[in-house]
Amino acid sequence: MTQTTSGGPALDLQSKIARRRTFAIISHPDAGKTTITEKLLLYGGAIQEAGSVTAKQGRSHTQSDWMSIEQQRGISISSSALTFEYGGRHINLLDTPGHQDFSEDTYRTLTAADSALMVLDAARGVQAQTEKLFAVCRNRGIPILTFVNKMDRPALDPFELLGQLEETLGIAAVPLTWPIGDGPDFRGVYDLQSKRVLAFERTSGGKHRAPVQTAGLDDPKLAELVGADLAAALAEAVELIEGALPKFDAEAFLRGEMTPVFFGSAMNNFGVEHFLSHFVELAPPPGPVETDSGMRLPTDEFAGFIFKLQANMSKAHRDRTAYMRVMSGEFDRGMDVIHGRTGRKLRLSQAHTLFAQDREKVEVAYPGDIVGLVNPGVFQIGDVVSLSGKVTLPSFPRFTPETFASVYLKDVGKRKAFMKGLTQLAEEGVVQVFYPVDGAREPFLGAVGPLQFEVFQARLEEEYKVEVELSITSYSLVRWIAGEENSMARFARTMEDDQGRPVMLFRSRYDLDYTAEQHPEIEFLPLPKDLTRVG
Repeated sequence: MTQTTSGGPALDLQSKIARRRTFAIISHPDAGKTTITEKLLLYGGAIQEAGSVTAKQGRSHTQSDWMSIEQQRGISISSSALTFEYGGRHINLLDTPGHQDFSEDTYRTLTAADSALMVLDAARGVQAQTEKLFAVCRNRGIPILTFVNKMDRPALDPFELLGQLEETLGIAAVPLTWPIGDGPDFRGVYDLQSKRVLAFERTSGGKHRAPVQTAGLDDPKLAELVGADLAAALAEAVELIEGALPKFDAEAFLRGEMTPVFFGSAMNNFGVEHFLSHFVELAPPPGPVETDSGMRLPTDEFAGFIFKLQANMSKAHRDRTAYMRVMSGEFDRGMDVIHGRTGRKLRLSQAHTLFAQDREKVEVAYPGDIVGLVNPGVFQIGDVVSLSGKVTLPSFPRFTPETFASVYLKDVGKRKAFMKGLTQLAEEGVVQVFYPVDGAREPFLGAVGPLQFEVFQARLEEEYKVEVELSITSYSLVRWIAGEENSMARFARTMEDDQGRPVMLFRSRYDLDYTAEQHPEIEFLPLPKDLTRVG
């Protein structure tokens, strides 16, 4: 069904869809992902001065890293949604954590993206977490653009970096810009399409837009701008590129078979705006979404899905926010929808746009847009709301925990606040919670990596005023069990997850295999049957 909107016929909706670009930024930790996010906001006019990950010397913190624990550690631990306008396009930017302990949040956020920007450290190239996130994008068919960052530091040879992309990731890499020098000799980039040199000047700490001077490859001014040696090296590189590398193919890029590559330094604003101007032209608008009933077109009647929950984003409100990606039709604040999982009728009146932790009421939104819904405990990750209530998604990323900790409440008088925090942070996916069935009072926490426990502990104290002690256990495996479980406590601990489903914790693969061998009547599942593994 093609929807007619309040602004006119279906043509108006199509024009709104065509303007949208929704993308996620992925990288290995410390590649500069959050810094480039900040600079895209700067060049998009969303902020006047770029913040710093470490915020030293009077600098403001970054917009996307708004949690105090993120600011203290200088890393992203939670995905953020940010919106700005550039080049006649409405851009929805999703900043994701780079650290592998928070991969689950990143994987879920990628379900809401139509394309991805992969940020590489010029000195390190393709790293382990980059490979994992790239694989998720490839499996989802998400087109990927690449930005090679930190060219103002000593870097690998650009041809070597292209070779890594092709050999390690199996994707054709075609440069659209080429760096002129590296480290202290970095002077800018050459645009291989317009055949213009873009020479940049450093700004004070990269807070403001960098001025740009241009010159052609044969321009006598080029040697003055970059030096004779770098000018000669550039001419040689361009000749080799034009003779040996394939031309950029927009269709191959949209199929996920080719990545356009840009070079620069986000910290010093080299190449960022140039990348952004290409991105809005290359990246696709919102497309069809796979559902259990087939592909859903952006022009079909309204439907949206929840891909993230976040508690306590606003100290003023202290409520929970559900991140909803509009997948089809027009969203209007106050509209009545059906909650697919429960069949309940909901009125979406508490809706707002998202700019990290900041919010403004939103009246209307279109496919690709990210809307924050106040969550009164109704929504779960993967939920769909629609006009018909018949739209469901085939699966949603969930990880099997690999490390476990017991948690002890320091002040038993704060148990109510503790349970509230435990429930809400588990809903977000900060940790998974398991409850003993043997009469023990305190729960166990499960996580992909131990850093999640630190985040849980810090947020529990800051947001809920509850102090706890955590103790890493010897358990390393969890399995959900299907069938009649009897006494199997010799090599395992029987517990329940937060939905009351039986699970068993094992100390080793040997214990799991032995128990499974002794109990062939029981299935031992890495995830519950109603959930599926990523990949």
